[in-house]
Amino acid sequence: MPSAIRRAVYVLALTGVASLAGCSGGVLKQQHEYEEELYLDLDGSATLNLNASVPALVALRGVDLPLDPRARLDRLRVRQLFEQTGADVAVTVSRRDGRRFVHVRIDVEDVRQLPKLAPFAWSTYRFDRRDDVLEYRQAVGAPAGKDVGNVGWDGTELVGFKMHLPSEILYENADGNVQRGNILEWEQPLTARLAGEPLQLEAHIATESILYQTLLLFGTTIVAAAATFGLAVWWVARRGRGAKMAESHP
Repeated sequence: MPSAIRRAVYVLALTGVASLAGCSGGVLKQQHEYEEELYLDLDGSATLNLNASVPALVALRGVDLPLDPRARLDRLRVRQLFEQTGADVAVTVSRRDGRRFVHVRIDVEDVRQLPKLAPFAWSTYRFDRRDDVLEYRQAVGAPAGKDVGNVGWDGTELVGFKMHLPSEILYENADGNVQRGNILEWEQPLTARLAGEPLQLEAHIATESILYQTLLLFGTTIVAAAATFGLAVWWVARRGRGAKMAESHP
C-alpha cells in the first residue's frame, strides 16, 4: 500500500482539484466531466483518484445519486458505492458549472482488483511482467448509458484517463500525450464515451523506479566526486613531500 506521506499528497491533490482549474504552461486547460487518475506502483498496488460530476457518474456508471444540484449529496452514500474489502476510500465533494462533483480516492493492493468495485467494472485491467518490462493494459468497456436529461452539457465535455507511472516509459499508445516524463493521458469526448466508443490504454515501463535510478546516479556522482577529491589531495600532498625532499638535499 502507498505510504502515509504519499496518501497525504494524494488527499491534497484531490482537494485541490475541487477548487482549482488545471493549467499547463499558463494556458487554462478544459476540465474533465469525468476523470480517472491512476497512480501505479511497480508491485501493482495503486491509488485511483476519480473526479466526476454527479450527472456523468450516473450516466456512465449507472449509480443511484440525486441529479438535482440543490439536493443534499450524502458522502457516506458515495463512499459505500466504492467500498470493498481491501480498498481504502476517501470522498470529498464540490460544485462547478452548476453541477455537483465527487472526488474519490481509492487505494488497492493490486490494480487488477479495481473491477470488483461496481463503478470500475466497465474496465478490465492487466499488469504483467515480461522479461525486464512491466506491461499495463486497460480496456474501457461500454457505459451504463443511463438517461440524465438536460443537466447543462453543451457537447464540449471531455472524459479523461490519466496515469502516473513510477519508472521509464518504454511504450505507450497515448498518442504521445506524455506530461513531465512519466504521466500519460487519454481523452475522449463525453458524447463518444456515452456512445461506447472503444478505448484501450496501454503502457510498458521499466522494472526499476525513477527514484531508484535517480538515487543510483546521485550516489555514483558523489562517489566519483569523492574519489576525484581524494586523488587531488593525494597529488598535492605528494608534491609537497617532493618539494621538502628537494629542499633537504640541495
